[in-house]
Amino acid sequence: MSREQQDALSRTALGVFRLNGQFLGVSEKLAEPAGLTAAWWQVLGAVLPEPLPVAGIARAMGITRQSVQRIADLLVERGLAAYEPNPAHRRAKLLTPTPEGRAAIRRIDPGHADLAERLTRELGGLEAFEETVRVLERLSRALEALEALEEAP
Repeated sequence: MSREQQDALSRTALGVFRLNGQFLGVSEKLAEPAGLTAAWWQVLGAVLPEPLPVAGIARAMGITRQSVQRIADLLVERGLAAYEPNPAHRRAKLLTPTPEGRAAIRRIDPGHADLAERLTRELGGLEAFEETVRVLERLSRALEALEALEEAP
C-alpha cells in the first residue's frame, strides 16, 4: 500500500467519524421536540416502511443487535413501538411503530425538511447533494464487499 493510499484511507475514516458525530448532534436537536433521541428516531425510522426483526434493523444500520434490542425495548415500554409475531421466525418478533411512534416521527418532519433545504443550498443544489449521497453509498458498498471477502471461507 502506498503512503498516498494510507493517507486517503485515514482522511476518509476521520472525515466519516466527524460526519457521524455531526449527524448525531443534528439528529439529537431535530428529535428532541418530538420527545425522542437520535437513536430512538433511527430505530423507529427503520421500521416505518415495514416491521422488521431486531437483527434486521441492526444489519440495516450497521450496529449491534444488542444495542438495537435495548432501544426497541425502550420504545415498546414508552408506547412508541410494539412487537408483533413474525411468521418467518417464531422467536424473532417484528418491531413496528405504534400510532404514537408515527406521530412522534411526524413532529420531526418540519425541522428535517428545513435542514434538508438548507443543506441542499449549502452543497450547491440537489444534483451536488445527490452526488454526495452516491459517493457515500459507493464507499459503504465497497466496505461491505471487503468484509464479505474476508468472511468467505
